[in-house]
Amino acid sequence: MLTHRGLTNNARLAADAIGMRAGEALVNPMPLFHVAGGGLLTLGLVQSTGTQVLMPHFDPGLALELTETYGGACFGGAPTMLSAMLSHPSLARRDLSSLRYALSGGAPVPAELVRRVEATLGIPFVITFAQTESSCSITATRAGDTADDRAETIGRPLPQTEVKIINPRTGATVAPRTTGEICTRGYLVMRGYLGNPEATGAAIDRDDWLHTGDLGSMDERGYCRIEGRIKEMIIRGGENIYPREIEAVLLSHPAVAEVAVVGVADRFWGEVVGAVVRTAAEAPPTEAELSEFCRGRLAAYKIPARWLFTSSFPLTTTGKIRKDVLSAQLADVPVPTGRAAAAHRTPAEAIQP
Repeated sequence: MLTHRGLTNNARLAADAIGMRAGEALVNPMPLFHVAGGGLLTLGLVQSTGTQVLMPHFDPGLALELTETYGGACFGGAPTMLSAMLSHPSLARRDLSSLRYALSGGAPVPAELVRRVEATLGIPFVITFAQTESSCSITATRAGDTADDRAETIGRPLPQTEVKIINPRTGATVAPRTTGEICTRGYLVMRGYLGNPEATGAAIDRDDWLHTGDLGSMDERGYCRIEGRIKEMIIRGGENIYPREIEAVLLSHPAVAEVAVVGVADRFWGEVVGAVVRTAAEAPPTEAELSEFCRGRLAAYKIPARWLFTSSFPLTTTGKIRKDVLSAQLADVPVPTGRAAAAHRTPAEAIQP
């Protein structure tokens, strides 16, 4: 249950942080039932007196065409949408000189994607960390931030927005640069879940802090980083593994276009790491090649034990990757006998390089 005050003010403050300008056009690729599509990219655009260009549905070629036709200032959408537009064959022939910034959020934005967009289009990338329960945006990077902060953080809290990082087990605020659960408080927080006081009580504590369920950290400057969802954290033999770290390593491989890392049920470890990869090369890399690439960049127990190559990912209607579907698909992937034996080394053996 979101409020008029929360939606309108959050959209206004986020639009200001992003740098929306009066009179500029913006192609909105998001569905209007979503707080990004119907909130930030509608209410924020209205309050900055810009022009909204609506799409009947997302199509990367159409998004590029509309941006050129209407002189769109923003190269925006979920990370999967931006990746699809960058890979579209019509990109090179489009006049996109009107673009002034790129914008994404709603799902973790890989640093490699940020750098690729900035290098290809010559515009700064802005990330907003958002959640439906918080009316949309909680933090945002700014176009004037350093290149590393734009790529590797989710920015600073918006004005009038409190943010803290807590130990999810004890509730205590953790030290700077320590990973914990991201919590926010202020005008932006929902009233609760309709007809579900139990879920509301689990999400909003007695001091009005919204527990986002996202893992992250905050440095001494107030810049935050995201590690992933608490529910997506992989626990392998008692070791906590954050998919985002592994995804970042794999995305740095020149033959990897997109990747999603998930936990896969395993009778010995409880869970093992699985990776689903969309390749960027005509000759795709092998499992052995990617495993070797990870070796030396990741602890041995973080290297994926299950691999799956795909041409496309299952997506939600808002462009997020369905990791639950991928986990089920990886569970069906047969594991060669030798690799299964290697995967079942003792914890002491498993951490050896």
